Amino acid sequence: MAPPGFLRLAGHPLRWRLLSELARSDRQVRELKALLDQPQNLVSYHLSRLRAGGLVTTRRSSADGRDAYYSIDLVRCGELLTAAGAALHPGLRFRPPDDGPVRVRASVLFLCTGNGARSQMAQAICEQMAGEAVTAASAGSHPKPLHPNAVRAMREHGIDISSRQSRHFSALAGQRFDYAVSLCDRVREVCPDFPGPPQLVHWSIPDPAAAGGADAETYPAFRALAADLETRIGFLLSRIAARAQQAGQPVPGAAGGPASARHPAGGTRTAGR
Repeated sequence: MAPPGFLRLAGHPLRWRLLSELARSDRQVRELKALLDQPQNLVSYHLSRLRAGGLVTTRRSSADGRDAYYSIDLVRCGELLTAAGAALHPGLRFRPPDDGPVRVRASVLFLCTGNGARSQMAQAICEQMAGEAVTAASAGSHPKPLHPNAVRAMREHGIDISSRQSRHFSALAGQRFDYAVSLCDRVREVCPDFPGPPQLVHWSIPDPAAAGGADAETYPAFRALAADLETRIGFLLSRIAARAQQAGQPVPGAAGGPASARHPAGGTRTAGR
């Protein structure tokens, strides 16, 4: 019997390195070329194989349409890895860790252009999923009012962000963060330096309001954004917990990936600022 396709696809040394880099941050081809120290045509070839296998996706940069960002589908990778273990022996079927809050002390800053949708929603979701252990904040390069669809989408997740105000990067000048996550390609180009420095992560996520039109027309994009953020932040929190364990910090009840994204049943919680 041939090994599962996932093992054949991901088991190539260069493709595994590509997946490892994309698991940390969305990347452009030229960044991956530099990180892996391999010819660009070779990197592009293996990215195309991973894309054809459904392990990575790509989208045009909103900052420069000539560039593209690659993202890993960690949920799909997890499903295929689980199936590969079960194919060898039923006893190797992976079991998800018990749900529970991440209990580490870490701070995460989410950045986008307007601080009116993506970064505000990311902050709120992170606060909900991590509880008091992970401090989240958000800001933008060109602040604009909170989008009503962002408020509506978060209300569906049991979070009230209606009282939040957008703010500029400068409001957080001098503050220290463990992680700085840029959610927009444009803001990545102008992200200021913060003390530390924080570990930089980029998620190439389109502006849900960019298509224009009435709020009712763009609302599905906001709902999709919330789901995407929930998944990405779940994996980020798992990564934070793993790094804390490696550093010797106690991490009782650490969450496992997006399984911890379930919000409390009933009621609407007001998100902290």
